[in-house]
Amino acid sequence: MLLKYYLSILIGFDLLKNLERNKQHLIVFTRYPEPGKTKTRLIPALGAEGAANLQRQMTEHTLSQVKKLQTIIPISVEIRFADGNLQLMQTWLGDDLLYQSQGTGDLGQRMVRSLLDALQGGAQRVVFIGIDCPGVNADILTTAFKQLDSYDLVIGPAVDGGYYLIGLKRYIPELFANIDWGTAMVWQQTIDIAQGLKLSHMQLLPLADVDRPEDLPIWESR
Repeated sequence: MLLKYYLSILIGFDLLKNLERNKQHLIVFTRYPEPGKTKTRLIPALGAEGAANLQRQMTEHTLSQVKKLQTIIPISVEIRFADGNLQLMQTWLGDDLLYQSQGTGDLGQRMVRSLLDALQGGAQRVVFIGIDCPGVNADILTTAFKQLDSYDLVIGPAVDGGYYLIGLKRYIPELFANIDWGTAMVWQQTIDIAQGLKLSHMQLLPLADVDRPEDLPIWESR
C-alpha cells in the first residue's frame, strides 16, 4: 500500500489508475448483428431479423455488466468482433472501447491470437467472455479476475458442455488446440488439457447459454 501511495505521488493518480487498469484486460467476443449471419440456430424461431436483434440485445446486456465491473475494479476492455467493420462497431457500441477484428481461424486460433496480443501489450490477467450467457454479471467477472491471483486458470462452465468464461495470466496456447468447438466436449477437453499441463484451476458457477430456440426462456427470464 505504501508503494502504491508513493507511486501515485510520483506519477499521478490518473496515470497509476491507467497502469493498474491495463494489467487486467477483459476481451469480449461478439459479432456485428447482421441478419442471416448471427444467431443462425435461432433463425427458425425468430427469423433472421429477430435473431440479429437478439445478438444486438445480448451484446448490449453484456456490456452493461462490463460497465458495472469498471466501477468495481480497474480493467481495460477490448471488443473482438466478427463481421461488420470498425466504423459499424463504433457507431453501434461507441468509440470509447478498443476494437479489433477476430481475424481468421477457428475459435481457438482467434482466442490464442487475442491472448498473445493482450499479454504482449502488458496485460497480466486476461479474461475472455462471449455474449451468449445472460447470467454473466459484474460479480462473476470480479471473482474471475481476483482468482487469477491464486490460480493459473479460471473457467466458467456452461451447462451445455462449453464454457462462458476463461481467464489466464500467461500464454498457454495448448488450452485452445484440438478442441471440438461448438460441442458438449469443450469444457471437459479444456480441463483435461489443463490437468495434463498440471495447471491449477478454479471453476466458477455453471451458467446457461442462449444458442437454440429452447434456450430463449433463459433470456426472457433474465
